[in-house]
Amino acid sequence: MEERYLSTGGFAEILGVSRVTVIKWIKSGKIVAYNVHGKWRIPVSEVERLLRGAQRVKHVAIYARVSSNTQKNDLERQVEALKFWVSKNFPHAEYVVVTDIASGLKEDRRGLKKIIETAKRKEIQVVVVAYKDSLTRFGFEYLKTLFNTLGVDVYVAFQEEPKDYLQELVEDFVEIATSFAARIYGKRSSRYKQVVKCIGEAVKDFD
Repeated sequence: MEERYLSTGGFAEILGVSRVTVIKWIKSGKIVAYNVHGKWRIPVSEVERLLRGAQRVKHVAIYARVSSNTQKNDLERQVEALKFWVSKNFPHAEYVVVTDIASGLKEDRRGLKKIIETAKRKEIQVVVVAYKDSLTRFGFEYLKTLFNTLGVDVYVAFQEEPKDYLQELVEDFVEIATSFAARIYGKRSSRYKQVVKCIGEAVKDFD
């Protein structure tokens, strides 16, 4: 039987993902596609292959993070959106929700540690996050490689950052700058206090 092909839009609609995600999958080699006159065409067999893979996934970890307690409502919305995403993409899987209220720069987050330990015990097959920065501010590919080594795939559900993303970047910048100033001058020095004051003045428009 002759192979049938789908456009990126048709492929995305069947799997319940965005067209941007499909193009990303093509470029990363996750799915086979052919460029025909400047447009991607994807074999229908790729849909069947991905759906079979989704059926094999039985245990998913949802990881959601915000940087402060003032964003608890955002955290709840993030979790609900991820639950819905998992229900569409891994309909046969059970999931566990793990959250952190901490900076994406913080390496010893309790929730992140829990997911890594769960992966080590082979209790999950997939980790789903809303955005790359939900998992970590820097070094996403390193963490992804770690999970892959443990036999766990990492999925980023959404492409657009939330509206408070800039505010979180500012908070991370302040944390980095004040941390370096403390190491260089010491927290009790007048130079440190001057640096902290200058940083506060520089970012006050983002409050």
